Amino acid sequence: MRSVLFVLFSCLTFSVDAEEYFLKLKGEPVQGALIVAQTNSQAEVFVDNTKMAVTNEGYFIFGFGRFDDKNKVVSIKHQGHTYKTTIPVKAREFPTERIDGLPANKVNPPAERLARIAREQKQVKNARAVWSEQKSFLEQFVWPAEGRISGVYGSRRILNGEPKRPHYGMDIANVTGTPVIAPASGVVTMSVEDHYYTGGTIIIDHGYGLNSTYLHLSQVNVSEGQVLEQGQKIGEIGATGRATGPHLDWRLNIGTSLRLDPQLIIPEQ
Repeated sequence: MRSVLFVLFSCLTFSVDAEEYFLKLKGEPVQGALIVAQTNSQAEVFVDNTKMAVTNEGYFIFGFGRFDDKNKVVSIKHQGHTYKTTIPVKAREFPTERIDGLPANKVNPPAERLARIAREQKQVKNARAVWSEQKSFLEQFVWPAEGRISGVYGSRRILNGEPKRPHYGMDIANVTGTPVIAPASGVVTMSVEDHYYTGGTIIIDHGYGLNSTYLHLSQVNVSEGQVLEQGQKIGEIGATGRATGPHLDWRLNIGTSLRLDPQLIIPEQ
């Protein structure tokens, strides 16, 4: 599942040279996957009729959400011609995870906490909405922390016996104080020490809409606007917010709403 797959579609000539008209995809097209694609840098690209931002080398990104069950249609317009191809999505089996022992007010927050939660959710949304033309998304991401995988993307969550929304992160469990590093370079768009649900929280922009989030940190060692290099320490694992033990909840998004599986973009340990 986590292996990287390159798909090179047949070059279409039409009235242009083969080298000038191509589509190359990196990433396995499954639910939760990030797809990094490349085509001619002068082409216009559409995914399901949405125009994509393309780098000056022809790279663009899209992805499949946890519940996506429809194929993506990629259209490339170049020198008066249009090439369309369909990218089929593969369904995945997601486990059910039961988590007990959480404070009752973290599962169903009291009314007096709702305004705070709404403010924090807006803060997260604004941080994930940041757009930049940096190209850190092209890097090979590495593990942000050492530890065991204690929770997976897409799992159905039952908290204190109550069904809740699916989990949208990869949990890495280790002792409090374990270093957390930037798995790729980027710019910090949010850095807070005490969100209600997520405790110490950091969001990093990797360019062209791709952003990553780090939750439940016991220490936050970066500030908003800080430029990061891959491997740079950003914080330490903790159990702040809604957590039963020390772990890093690592998340990956395109924009504000498309939630992806970070485990698919890192090498196996």
